[in-house]
Order: sequence, then C-alpha cells, then structure tokens
Amino acid sequence: MSTGRQPWSPEGFTARLRSLADRYWHDHPFHLRLHEGALSRAELRLWAANRWHYQRRIPQKDAAILSNCPDPDVRRAWRERIVWHDGTRPGEGGAENWLRLAEAVGLSREEVLDERHVLPGVRFAVDAYVTFARTRPWVEAIASGLTEMFAPGLMTRRLSDMRAHYPWIAEDGFAYFVQRLQVVADEGKSTVDIVVRNSPTLESQEAAVAALGFKCDVLRAVLDAVDYHATRS
Repeated sequence: MSTGRQPWSPEGFTARLRSLADRYWHDHPFHLRLHEGALSRAELRLWAANRWHYQRRIPQKDAAILSNCPDPDVRRAWRERIVWHDGTRPGEGGAENWLRLAEAVGLSREEVLDERHVLPGVRFAVDAYVTFARTRPWVEAIASGLTEMFAPGLMTRRLSDMRAHYPWIAEDGFAYFVQRLQVVADEGKSTVDIVVRNSPTLESQEAAVAALGFKCDVLRAVLDAVDYHATRS
C-alpha cells in the first residue's frame, strides 16, 4: 500500500545507494591485515578457499535473477555476467581464475573444489545470498549486487598490495583481479541504471537500499567467519 511519500530523484536515490559504502567490507580487520601484508600463508589459503564458495555461487545467483526477470533487455545484459564467471568452455572465466589464485597460495585444486575448508558461517552467509536472489523481486536481487559500485578502488588496492607484500604468489594467480578490474566499473554503472529505472516508488527504492545493505552484511559475515577462525587457529 502506498504511503503517499514521494520517491527520491534519480540523483538522490543513487546517492542513497552510494551512502552504504561505509558498510562495505573494505575496512574489515581481515582485509586490513591482508593489505598490510600481515597474513600468514595459512591465512591466505583459508581466505582463498572460503572466498571460492562465494565465487562459485555468483553465477547461480545471477541465473536466479534471470529466471525471475521479465525484461528481455535486462536478461540479455545480465547473462553476460554468467559467461564472465563460468567462461564459454572449461578452463576459462572468473571462477577458473580464482582457482588459479588458490593454487598460487598453496592449495590443491581438489581441496578447493570439494570445499573441505569452507567454514559453516561462510556457507550460511553465501547460501542466504543465493536464496535472496531466488526469492526476492528481481530488482531487489539486482540491487543487492550494487556492492560492485564500491569494488574498483578496493580491488586496485588489493592487487597492488598483494603484489608488494606477497611476492611469492605467482603473477598468474592475480588474473582474477586483473581481469575483473576491466569490467567491474562498467558493470556497476549499468546495474545502477537498471535499478534506478525499475524503482519508480519510494517503497521500491527503499527496498533496493535494504537489499544492498543485506549484501554488505553478507560480505562482512563471510570475513567475520574467516577472521574468527584465523585468529583462533
């Protein structure tokens, strides 16, 4: 039921979404230690193995959005994200590049793929994100992915800091970040445009903001679980 309140302007709505940057995981204690070069090899392996669970579920999240979206133009644009992560054939794509990073920090492909190191808290948070995409309106599910607005700066810094502080990681292990930086800024802008166009009421705008807040909480919950285990092992 409408409350009669007027929606934000497109500029105001976008600014409200961007204001959630403070809830992003850029300043999580685990990430700060990562960028300072303070993580041990075991901690880097734990991070890579658990982040894999997130990486492998992203295409499933995007497929859920496609299945709920009635707009063919949005579907055409969104399916490219699945291709980016899965590739067009075995041995390609973002997921494959994450596996290369995991191998570069000392994990075997087998132990990453069977997820023996994935922590319960990480599994719970990531699976909740996929369930959100399957069960919430498609615009909210897309809005939840707007954390990519905040990603380019963090990813640029991560690539630089990891090269500087962990020189034992082979350059091939950084392929995920190198290739992701080539697309993430454009994806963020296109996602904002989709959400703004398809959120005509204040209620739908507020739902989109809440969805983005939920995704920020998911990401921080992932690192909370990894950080808790790493500091107590």
